[in-house]
Amino acid sequence: MLPAPLTMEVRRGAIAQLGSLLADNRVATSGRVAVAVGAGQGDRIASVIAPSLGEAQVFRVADGSVDAAVTLGADLRKGAYEALVGIGGGKTIDATKYAASLAGIPMVAVATNLSHDGICSPVASLTHESGKGSFGVPMPLAIVVDLDFVHDAPPSLVRSGVGDVVSNLSAIEDWQLGNTERGEPIDGLACSMARTAAEAVIGRRDSIESDAFLTVLAEALILSGMSMVIAGSSRPSSGGDHEILHAVDQLFPGTSNHGELAGIGAAFCFFLREDGRRLNQVVDCLRRHELPVTPGDVGLTADQFTAAVMLAPSTRPGRYTILEHLRLSESEIRDRVEDYVRAVGR
Repeated sequence: MLPAPLTMEVRRGAIAQLGSLLADNRVATSGRVAVAVGAGQGDRIASVIAPSLGEAQVFRVADGSVDAAVTLGADLRKGAYEALVGIGGGKTIDATKYAASLAGIPMVAVATNLSHDGICSPVASLTHESGKGSFGVPMPLAIVVDLDFVHDAPPSLVRSGVGDVVSNLSAIEDWQLGNTERGEPIDGLACSMARTAAEAVIGRRDSIESDAFLTVLAEALILSGMSMVIAGSSRPSSGGDHEILHAVDQLFPGTSNHGELAGIGAAFCFFLREDGRRLNQVVDCLRRHELPVTPGDVGLTADQFTAAVMLAPSTRPGRYTILEHLRLSESEIRDRVEDYVRAVGR
């Protein structure tokens, strides 16, 4: 049977109506549900859910770290809760997913922004003393996106979701390359889902001011996460593009957010493939949504981006992408970076 959430809702006022969702016996039979909220919007969210959830225990998640998730997991085990509702942005949902897995209970993801496909993915990206790591977790039992909160989120975070989902197109090319060159097994359904998610967004002419666009973006990010569940890995949504962003995070932490770097990585990988049609599609989409396209757009020099591309393959050992395939030297990468900037820069 295809793994999928029990339900998915994308609409305004969704958080205020959580009680009706949690009344579903498939989520919790006794009604003993915990709620986790982030530090930023915690008070506002707690006040909105109060009429619907009554006496539900509300926990505050300090940040998106392993320590915060472990602390929450320990608190959940003490309370004998049946389910955990994580409400917030990517860091809060990732910490909540990991905490729920530690406590051995299902989790409901309620997104207040659309910065990346972690809403539904079987991965929690958390910081720790050595940097940032990805941890396997169960898929959320149900997924809710409240468009009122999304409209209030910083526009840069919402736009970054566009970069993340569009980068699926590059990741799929890398998976197909691994299949051709190394005989790596490939899942056609997972590829189809990830590609469908990206194609749903890349050609739209409306923007994040539109409920219609936000609904499509939310559905695309959720579908992208589900493709990873089908594949059993992040392969359909993470290729050379994500190797580059992880390398930037390691070498130059705080440079930009996940989705913005994924978009730049995807565009650069299509440039390396000499795929002009896809390169133009990706660059046009990024520009349309005011996302960065060149390293300089996020404050990186050509030398810094070259260093990130050099490091990138080591961030996902064993994953075969266009970067591993070309095996460019440092000087060759620097030349390609400079050519890329000349080709797509304003």
